[in-house]
Amino acid sequence: MKIIIAGAGAVGTHLAKLLAREHQDCVLVDESEERLGKLSEYDIMTLQGLPTSIKTLKDAGAENADLLVGVTPDESRNMTTCILAHALGTKKTVARIDNYEYLAPHLEPFFKNLGIDSLIYPEVLAAIDINNGLKQSWVRQRWDVHGGALVMLGIKLRDNCEILNQPLRNLCGPDDPYHIVAVKRGNETIIPGGNDELRLFDLAYFMTTKEYIPYIRKIVGKEHYADVKNVIIMGGGKTAVRAALTAPDYMNVKIIEQDESRCEQLNQLLVDVDTMVIHGDGRDLALLEEEGIRNTQAFVALTGNAETNILACLTAKRLGVRKTISMVENIDYVSMAEGLDIGTIINKKSIAAGHIYQMLLDADVSNMRSLMMADSDVAEFTAAEGSKVTKKPVKELGLPIGVTIGGLVRKEVGMLVNGNSQIEAGDSVMVFCHEHNMKKVEKYFKANTIW
Repeated sequence: MKIIIAGAGAVGTHLAKLLAREHQDCVLVDESEERLGKLSEYDIMTLQGLPTSIKTLKDAGAENADLLVGVTPDESRNMTTCILAHALGTKKTVARIDNYEYLAPHLEPFFKNLGIDSLIYPEVLAAIDINNGLKQSWVRQRWDVHGGALVMLGIKLRDNCEILNQPLRNLCGPDDPYHIVAVKRGNETIIPGGNDELRLFDLAYFMTTKEYIPYIRKIVGKEHYADVKNVIIMGGGKTAVRAALTAPDYMNVKIIEQDESRCEQLNQLLVDVDTMVIHGDGRDLALLEEEGIRNTQAFVALTGNAETNILACLTAKRLGVRKTISMVENIDYVSMAEGLDIGTIINKKSIAAGHIYQMLLDADVSNMRSLMMADSDVAEFTAAEGSKVTKKPVKELGLPIGVTIGGLVRKEVGMLVNGNSQIEAGDSVMVFCHEHNMKKVEKYFKANTIW
């Protein structure tokens, strides 16, 4: 595919590196020679120029491009770039935006007519992940498919877990209510087989159905974790606003923000929800004590500084908070944050890049999530009529190394998958893929693929 990325900021460079690793035909366009210069050590084709320049777009190959991604910091520039690229002949476009109004479903045809096929708002995507994580204090990451017909749970295993040090073949048989689709152990990601075992401090990814979540909670020894009702958010940026606006009604949310004028803005933005805005420093122990940190089940650090967020989460844990979530925008700090065991880690550029990446796949992919800690992705593929995945049982498909199928949804009913399972056309199939090899997987789900 021919891909043009407009904007060498955090999202653009992260996506370009991902595509370069897969040897995609990709051009990164930015007006800043300095920003492009920082990428010289990577095998990325760059072009200096304004993305809104027709000459620049033509030089980048927009007339024959399959996809243009506008991810500069300027929403208007991104949309203009997409409109121009579409007029020049680019097949698909996606623009990063900052206006939540544009995401209204009824506006989708309007933007398509303009030449913008998809819109992404990274802060909204991050808020979804945050609230999914807050729903269960004992889960590091949760992903629901088809309203919970299937659920993936990422869980850190402690010494009270009942299923440690036992071969998975004894735990996850065809009739058992869960599968272990991946394990993160130290710096290693394992796609487990029947002889593998779960060990202390593993981050294990469970695939199950909604009714068995309490059972999973019991066997991993997390029943003593209190459900999240009181939440303190440090930092009042866009992600905090979206998280507060979409938090479940039963949660009591407080936002601590240092900037007094921003506090006034927050009070206006959050007038329709029961959120308390506090002017102060979220690292101030006296303030945290005053605001009831010891009766708080979740602490979410969303400032623009990764070090501040990590340290604040460590402090909250020492004060007795079970669930902590940290925004870590610097990819280099992610492994350190995981090593400190601070809890759930949110990285907006990784989330946004995963959302864009699914547009590169030719198969029918309706959802995709990046499991940053496991250097992997989970995607929801729909099996096409006549596709290879429908012609043989799963064990005979010859899936690439590092790929496993965790479950499927058929006629709105979720079911787990084993080697003898037969996938049918129209099934929504959950595919776990280590080291971002989704392009190798998609051909299994496309109709009339030649092998």
